[in-house]
Amino acid sequence: MSLNFDLLRLEKESSMFIDYLATLLIDLVVALVLVALYLIIGIDKPDQRRWVPGFSMTGLILLVGGWHLLTKWPLPGSYNVAFGGAALLFGAVLAGAALAQAFGWDMLSVTVYAFFAGVAAIVLGIRIINMGMSQQPLLAGAGYILAGLGGVFAMPVWYLKQYKWIRWLAALALLATALIWAVTGYGAYWEHLESFSKWTPPGMQQ
Repeated sequence: MSLNFDLLRLEKESSMFIDYLATLLIDLVVALVLVALYLIIGIDKPDQRRWVPGFSMTGLILLVGGWHLLTKWPLPGSYNVAFGGAALLFGAVLAGAALAQAFGWDMLSVTVYAFFAGVAAIVLGIRIINMGMSQQPLLAGAGYILAGLGGVFAMPVWYLKQYKWIRWLAALALLATALIWAVTGYGAYWEHLESFSKWTPPGMQQ
């Protein structure tokens, strides 16, 4: 299962096509697992700074990748909007969480941002299914919707963190989302090694 596109068709559309979505998806998987672990074992601990490196690394990759997709449009059409917008918004949430953990700031503003970013992810997921985008629109759409629900419920989970069952429920939902993107991302890596094996940069094409 993959979000990969047909290489021959894309080469006709754009000689500058670059597909690094697999890397962004695996980074997303890491981020979702980190957030799930944080909810289970870290959210009520006094030292929050131990989570800063992981949130910073995953957030940075999503920020850079999302920014590039939205400003350079290396993919065909609206795929740049779907994947770039979601990556940028989630990357901002992770970066904000990392800063809050590093400096001991309140997470209120981060959870507010996560709510609206989550709504955007849900809208994107529904639209991906509606338009049949990607090779697995139902799988991709479900991944977006589940991730979006995680953002929408970030605030109540944060302020009800004393109830472990709520944290566990949210963590399990995040892990289920991570599983969807892991299957997609690693599958894309597997396919890309073959589908892009004969691709050459424009400067080397004859």
